[in-house]
Amino acid sequence: MQLKLDNNVSQFADEIEALSGLNLYDCYQCGKCSAGCPVSQFTQESPTRLIRLIQLNQKETVLNSKTPYLCASCSTCSERCPMEIDVAKVMETVRILASREGVKPAVKEVVNFSGAFLDSVKSNGRLFEFGMTISFNLRNRTPLKDAMLGPVMLQKGKLGLFPQSIKNKEKIKNIFNNSSYFEPKEEKKEH
Repeated sequence: MQLKLDNNVSQFADEIEALSGLNLYDCYQCGKCSAGCPVSQFTQESPTRLIRLIQLNQKETVLNSKTPYLCASCSTCSERCPMEIDVAKVMETVRILASREGVKPAVKEVVNFSGAFLDSVKSNGRLFEFGMTISFNLRNRTPLKDAMLGPVMLQKGKLGLFPQSIKNKEKIKNIFNNSSYFEPKEEKKEH
Protein backbone atom coordinates (compact mmCIF):
# COMPACT_ATOMS: atom_id res chain seq x y z
CA MET A 1 0.00 0.00 0.00
CA GLN A 2 1.27 3.42 -0.91
CA LEU A 3 0.62 6.25 1.55
CA LYS A 4 0.16 9.83 0.51
CA LEU A 5 1.23 11.89 3.50
CA ASP A 6 -0.65 15.01 4.40
CA ASN A 7 0.85 17.97 6.27
CA ASN A 8 -2.38 18.35 8.22
CA VAL A 9 -1.64 15.20 10.23
CA SER A 10 -3.86 15.88 13.20
CA GLN A 11 -7.18 16.56 11.46
CA PHE A 12 -8.55 13.01 11.30
CA ALA A 13 -7.21 12.04 14.73
CA ASP A 14 -8.86 15.18 16.11
CA GLU A 15 -12.14 14.16 14.48
CA ILE A 16 -11.91 10.74 16.13
CA GLU A 17 -11.09 12.37 19.47
CA ALA A 18 -14.01 14.81 19.23
CA LEU A 19 -16.46 11.93 18.75
CA SER A 20 -14.93 9.30 21.03
CA GLY A 21 -12.97 11.31 23.58
CA LEU A 22 -9.85 9.21 22.83
CA ASN A 23 -6.48 10.77 22.12
CA LEU A 24 -4.88 8.48 19.55
CA TYR A 25 -1.53 10.20 19.85
CA ASP A 26 -1.15 8.33 23.14
CA CYS A 27 -0.61 5.18 21.03
CA TYR A 28 3.10 4.43 20.60
CA GLN A 29 2.56 1.36 18.39
CA CYS A 30 3.52 -1.35 20.89
CA GLY A 31 1.25 -3.81 19.06
CA LYS A 32 -0.29 -5.44 22.13
CA CYS A 33 -3.78 -4.73 20.75
CA SER A 34 -3.02 -6.54 17.50
CA ALA A 35 -1.26 -9.43 19.23
CA GLY A 36 -4.40 -10.17 21.26
CA CYS A 37 -6.99 -9.51 18.56
CA PRO A 38 -8.83 -12.76 17.73
CA VAL A 39 -9.84 -11.55 14.26
CA SER A 40 -6.66 -9.71 13.21
CA GLN A 41 -5.71 -12.53 10.84
CA PHE A 42 -8.88 -11.78 8.85
CA THR A 43 -8.66 -7.98 8.85
CA GLN A 44 -7.11 -5.73 6.26
CA GLU A 45 -5.03 -3.78 8.76
CA SER A 46 -4.21 -4.73 12.32
CA PRO A 47 -5.64 -2.46 15.04
CA THR A 48 -2.15 -1.01 15.55
CA ARG A 49 -1.80 -0.21 11.87
CA LEU A 50 -5.29 1.32 11.68
CA ILE A 51 -4.47 3.67 14.56
CA ARG A 52 -1.21 4.61 12.86
CA LEU A 53 -3.12 5.37 9.64
CA ILE A 54 -5.42 7.64 11.68
CA GLN A 55 -2.38 9.41 13.15
CA LEU A 56 -1.09 9.91 9.60
CA ASN A 57 -4.42 11.43 8.49
CA GLN A 58 -5.19 8.59 6.05
CA LYS A 59 -8.93 9.12 6.38
CA GLU A 60 -10.01 7.65 3.06
CA THR A 61 -8.00 4.47 3.63
CA VAL A 62 -9.35 4.07 7.16
CA LEU A 63 -13.00 4.75 6.26
CA ASN A 64 -12.83 2.23 3.41
CA SER A 65 -11.04 -0.44 5.46
CA LYS A 66 -12.70 -3.75 6.33
CA THR A 67 -11.02 -3.79 9.74
CA PRO A 68 -13.60 -1.72 11.70
CA TYR A 69 -16.41 -3.90 10.32
CA LEU A 70 -14.69 -7.18 11.15
CA CYS A 71 -13.92 -6.05 14.72
CA ALA A 72 -15.72 -8.41 17.10
CA SER A 73 -15.89 -5.67 19.78
CA CYS A 74 -14.56 -8.17 22.30
CA SER A 75 -12.39 -5.39 23.80
CA THR A 76 -9.34 -7.61 24.18
CA CYS A 77 -7.38 -4.84 22.45
CA SER A 78 -8.71 -2.23 24.85
CA GLU A 79 -7.88 -4.34 27.90
CA ARG A 80 -4.31 -4.96 26.71
CA CYS A 81 -3.48 -1.35 25.80
CA PRO A 82 -0.88 0.05 28.23
CA MET A 83 -2.07 3.57 27.37
CA GLU A 84 -5.71 2.65 28.11
CA ILE A 85 -6.91 3.46 24.61
CA ASP A 86 -10.29 1.88 24.01
CA VAL A 87 -9.45 0.45 20.58
CA ALA A 88 -12.88 -1.17 20.20
CA LYS A 89 -14.41 2.29 20.64
CA VAL A 90 -12.07 3.61 17.94
CA MET A 91 -13.42 0.93 15.56
CA GLU A 92 -17.00 1.93 16.40
CA THR A 93 -16.15 5.59 15.89
CA VAL A 94 -14.66 4.85 12.46
CA ARG A 95 -17.85 2.98 11.48
CA ILE A 96 -19.95 5.94 12.62
CA LEU A 97 -17.82 8.45 10.72
CA ALA A 98 -17.96 6.30 7.58
CA SER A 99 -21.75 6.17 7.87
CA ARG A 100 -22.01 9.92 8.43
CA GLU A 101 -19.86 10.61 5.38
CA GLY A 102 -21.81 8.25 3.17
CA VAL A 103 -18.97 5.76 2.72
CA LYS A 104 -20.36 2.37 1.82
CA PRO A 105 -19.45 -0.23 4.44
CA ALA A 106 -16.52 -2.38 3.39
CA VAL A 107 -18.35 -5.44 4.73
CA LYS A 108 -22.05 -4.81 4.17
CA GLU A 109 -23.12 -8.11 5.76
CA VAL A 110 -21.93 -6.88 9.17
CA VAL A 111 -23.99 -3.70 8.87
CA ASN A 112 -27.00 -5.69 7.64
CA PHE A 113 -26.72 -8.12 10.56
CA SER A 114 -26.42 -5.29 13.06
CA GLY A 115 -29.46 -3.53 11.56
CA ALA A 116 -31.58 -6.70 11.50
CA PHE A 117 -30.60 -7.54 15.09
CA LEU A 118 -31.29 -4.06 16.48
CA ASP A 119 -34.58 -3.69 14.58
CA SER A 120 -35.74 -7.00 16.05
CA VAL A 121 -34.86 -5.97 19.60
CA LYS A 122 -36.38 -2.52 19.14
CA SER A 123 -39.73 -3.81 17.87
CA ASN A 124 -40.05 -6.94 20.06
CA GLY A 125 -38.16 -5.96 23.18
CA ARG A 126 -35.94 -8.99 22.64
CA LEU A 127 -34.45 -10.91 19.75
CA PHE A 128 -36.86 -12.76 17.46
CA GLU A 129 -34.44 -15.07 15.63
CA PHE A 130 -36.77 -16.18 12.84
CA GLY A 131 -37.75 -12.62 11.94
CA MET A 132 -34.17 -11.40 12.23
CA THR A 133 -32.94 -14.16 9.90
CA ILE A 134 -35.53 -13.24 7.27
CA SER A 135 -34.70 -9.55 7.62
CA PHE A 136 -30.96 -10.26 7.34
CA ASN A 137 -31.41 -12.41 4.24
CA LEU A 138 -33.62 -9.78 2.59
CA ARG A 139 -31.10 -7.03 3.36
CA ASN A 140 -28.39 -9.16 1.71
CA ARG A 141 -30.69 -9.97 -1.22
CA THR A 142 -30.36 -13.68 -0.53
CA PRO A 143 -33.92 -14.46 0.62
CA LEU A 144 -33.55 -18.24 0.46
CA LYS A 145 -30.11 -18.51 2.04
CA ASP A 146 -30.10 -21.37 4.57
CA ALA A 147 -33.86 -21.82 4.05
CA MET A 148 -33.49 -25.61 4.24
CA LEU A 149 -32.35 -25.29 7.85
CA GLY A 150 -35.56 -23.55 8.93
CA PRO A 151 -37.87 -26.60 9.09
CA VAL A 152 -35.28 -28.62 11.02
CA MET A 153 -34.76 -25.83 13.55
CA LEU A 154 -38.51 -25.29 13.90
CA GLN A 155 -39.05 -29.02 14.46
CA LYS A 156 -36.36 -29.11 17.16
CA GLY A 157 -37.80 -26.03 18.87
CA LYS A 158 -34.71 -23.92 18.14
CA LEU A 159 -36.75 -21.27 16.35
CA GLY A 160 -40.17 -19.84 17.11
CA LEU A 161 -42.55 -18.76 14.36
CA PHE A 162 -43.77 -15.77 16.37
CA PRO A 163 -41.92 -13.29 18.60
CA GLN A 164 -42.25 -13.64 22.34
CA SER A 165 -43.53 -10.55 24.01
CA ILE A 166 -42.03 -8.83 27.02
CA LYS A 167 -43.45 -6.34 29.48
CA ASN A 168 -42.60 -2.68 29.10
CA LYS A 169 -41.52 -2.68 25.47
CA GLU A 170 -41.70 1.10 25.68
CA LYS A 171 -38.64 1.12 27.97
CA ILE A 172 -36.66 -0.70 25.27
CA LYS A 173 -37.84 1.78 22.64
CA ASN A 174 -36.81 4.65 24.94
CA ILE A 175 -33.31 3.19 25.20
CA PHE A 176 -33.08 3.26 21.40
CA ASN A 177 -34.53 6.78 21.23
CA ASN A 178 -32.10 8.06 23.88
CA SER A 179 -29.08 6.46 22.23
CA SER A 180 -29.40 8.29 18.94
CA TYR A 181 -26.25 10.32 19.69
CA PHE A 182 -24.15 8.26 17.29
CA GLU A 183 -26.79 7.89 14.61
CA PRO A 184 -25.99 9.58 11.32
CA LYS A 185 -27.87 12.80 11.00
CA GLU A 186 -29.66 13.61 7.81
CA GLU A 187 -28.73 16.98 6.49
CA LYS A 188 -31.48 19.33 5.46
CA LYS A 189 -31.59 20.09 1.80
CA GLU A 190 -31.59 23.73 0.90
CA HIS A 191 -34.05 24.88 -1.72
